Amino acid sequence: MQQLDYLPQERVVWGRKVLADALTKLGRFGIDRPILFTVEPLAGLANQVVAAIGSDAVGDFQDFPPHVPETAVNKALRVCESTGARSIVALGGGSVLDAAKAVSHFHQLRHGSHLPIVALPTTLSGSEFSHYFGVTETAGAVKFKRSYAVRETAPRVVIIDPELIRGTPRGLLLSSAIKGIDHAVEGMRLVEPDHPHAILAASGVSRFLTVLNRWPSGVETKLALDAGSITPDDLLQLQLAAWQCYFFPASVIYGLSHRIGHILGGTFGVPHSVTSCITLAPVIAACASFYGEKLRIFNGQASGREAASVLSSDIAGVVTSLGLPSKLRDIGFDRTLLSHVAELLFENYPREVGDLGVDARARLADLLESLW
Repeated sequence: MQQLDYLPQERVVWGRKVLADALTKLGRFGIDRPILFTVEPLAGLANQVVAAIGSDAVGDFQDFPPHVPETAVNKALRVCESTGARSIVALGGGSVLDAAKAVSHFHQLRHGSHLPIVALPTTLSGSEFSHYFGVTETAGAVKFKRSYAVRETAPRVVIIDPELIRGTPRGLLLSSAIKGIDHAVEGMRLVEPDHPHAILAASGVSRFLTVLNRWPSGVETKLALDAGSITPDDLLQLQLAAWQCYFFPASVIYGLSHRIGHILGGTFGVPHSVTSCITLAPVIAACASFYGEKLRIFNGQASGREAASVLSSDIAGVVTSLGLPSKLRDIGFDRTLLSHVAELLFENYPREVGDLGVDARARLADLLESLW
């Protein structure tokens, strides 16, 4: 039996130059006394957001390191409490959005109510559409990124506008697109090819690859726009692709690429979006038998292992053409830590490791070595 689960998300607004107008209408969705969560590099955009919201905004919080350390979540929660915030406007990428969800969750545990979230995403991973978030626990001997799935933390309102991503650094923007593709592919783990996730995911990956395969090399997005190498509609197509790839997150469970990414990021500090650039294509090839015929939806003609091979090659090719890191050694990762990564994966994610099939322990060691 298949099923489709929905999240309590009330409104998604998308299009060119929709941001300012949409922000003036947040009260219609129970968004009042919002606090702005963002990061310092987005200060200029943040000022525009606050101006559009008006006097109802109660302040901002900008101290969000990558991978959402619990210390940052606790600080942000205290600021929400001290300002009397009753909602959150989250302007940023996955770390800001995860932090907003975490604060909303822990606010409910402490005070009995979630803080509704408005998501203004500046990357392409699609976190704005999900109820998943991670918090890095730092108190123990080994840092560990704990995963949560809390339906009530799914952003109530999402606003998608190319203006939100035109200033995102090139490497961050494009690597987050690969993370978006990761959501589409690993979302197939426990659903069938006729599931709505599969249908939309196939469209999303195609939309991503169509734009990314003609993306100019070595040029920041703003300069590429000025030169006419890309258009605002290209940016919007990437944003819509991220949405399609992550359209039904409550109905899917992600796999080994994500789990390796959680360990590499939360414990060893590898940038979150970069992890999929390194892990996704090799994991698809390594788990080809597990996925069987499911990956046909991404290329139409190939089947079985060939479908996995074609998809893996397509993704590896676009990572290379975009100049993104494809190996752990490219980012200076210590090879001697691979055995520790393997131990943490077996300890915390045995089912996902099991996707490798017979003799999973040895196959995992081989896979991790290939990532380096």
